[in-house]
Amino acid sequence: MSNVVSNPASNVSVEDLAKPIIFPVEAFISEEYARAEGDRLWAKVWQQAGRVEEIPEVGSYITYNIGGDSILIVRAAMGDGPEAIRAYHNVCPHRGRRLVGDNTGGGPVVVKQATGSHSARGKLPKFGCNYHAWTFGLDGKASYIPDREDWGGALTEACTSLTPVKVGSWGGWLWVNMDPAAGPLLEYLAPINTLLDPFEFDRMRYRFRFWGIFDCNWKVALEAFLEPYHVQGTHPQLMKYGDFYSFSKSFGLHGQTGFDSKQHRKDGTAVDTSVHRAAGDDDPRITIARMQQEYWDTIGASTSETLVRTAQRLPQELPEGTPAAEVHKYWLAKAKAEDAARGVNWPEITDAQYAAAGLALSIFPNMNLIPGPTFSLYYRCRPYGNDPDKCIYEAVALDRFPPGEEPATEWTYVDQDLEKWPLVIAQDISNMVEIQRGYHSRGFRGNLPNPWQERKVTNLHRNLARYMGVGAPRVIG
Repeated sequence: MSNVVSNPASNVSVEDLAKPIIFPVEAFISEEYARAEGDRLWAKVWQQAGRVEEIPEVGSYITYNIGGDSILIVRAAMGDGPEAIRAYHNVCPHRGRRLVGDNTGGGPVVVKQATGSHSARGKLPKFGCNYHAWTFGLDGKASYIPDREDWGGALTEACTSLTPVKVGSWGGWLWVNMDPAAGPLLEYLAPINTLLDPFEFDRMRYRFRFWGIFDCNWKVALEAFLEPYHVQGTHPQLMKYGDFYSFSKSFGLHGQTGFDSKQHRKDGTAVDTSVHRAAGDDDPRITIARMQQEYWDTIGASTSETLVRTAQRLPQELPEGTPAAEVHKYWLAKAKAEDAARGVNWPEITDAQYAAAGLALSIFPNMNLIPGPTFSLYYRCRPYGNDPDKCIYEAVALDRFPPGEEPATEWTYVDQDLEKWPLVIAQDISNMVEIQRGYHSRGFRGNLPNPWQERKVTNLHRNLARYMGVGAPRVIG
């Protein structure tokens, strides 16, 4: 791929995403493509690297690894000022040793990688290299170099400081970009950030965070969650709760899905019923209660304990025949009041804002999230080194908690064993290895995404082609 020059003219347009499209498998199985991602993609994009609450005090740090790169993110000062949080390449400028080691990224295996270490974290007043004792302050400058005079004055601050990485925060997440010329974070995220700002994700905290090393490409893992079109095939037990027909659209680099109906599509109108959408044609009091309980039992996320608990009382508290929209409004009001009584205050989100956010949103290149008034479920997928047939997969649940009751969580390693994951997530995982195997088949001619319901997937590959210079989708015919 080193001799391939990007040709944006060969790519499809946003308008083309509404047409039948095909795209190849190179992005999923090519070793050359996987190696090129480091320079062409990961070194150029903003990436979610952790949560602000993980670095609460001066000296608190975490690492984020992507391919062969490791980023050290540290709180250098309290507050929200531009210098409060800093990020550096996690490498000593003297002889190249990682400053903070034992992190999984697909490189050489060490003991902690073999036993399931996700990343490094801790608190230090300074960072020392264990090779030759070079030492660096939180500002990245070298504070101690043994026998510095041996260099005869040649060691300047420019050549001895840690290499900086752009860092920012939004939604309570930490974001990094290795490109010194990268534009502002919020410009990159737009319009996703404005659609999701009403949910106040910065006030949520981890409820669980699972990760694993899977036998599939990172894009295979991510795409398992980019559209509800797969529900009838992958999660048939959920079909009893209603119609999962959905729209899917492009927001530049990013994408969105939301509940839809074939009538809305026929009329060419935007669906706005996601907020108080009924679950099926049966008694909404009962189907909502059952659906919420099943979500909690088989996903453990995409809802909250309060929403589940209040849903169970709907058949007793509302008369039979109550319209579905009224059931939904009553249920959400009850849950909001019960949360407030225990110290969890919901953000003020209008129906229009719920509808604008949709069901789920993807942030290019490797994150997909489901927003809720007090919760979020999100997935992040990364390459495992340069191996196109492996990836690092993460499933994370956020919640609002009463002040002081936030649980202490750790990254929990879970094998790619379907018995060890929540049922619905396990069903998604069950597709991943078989898709990766299928992509290696000589009989597979290319991906044929649904033009209405899987545009997030096509848009992902449209944008990947812009960065990578190959693999562009094309209109069929």
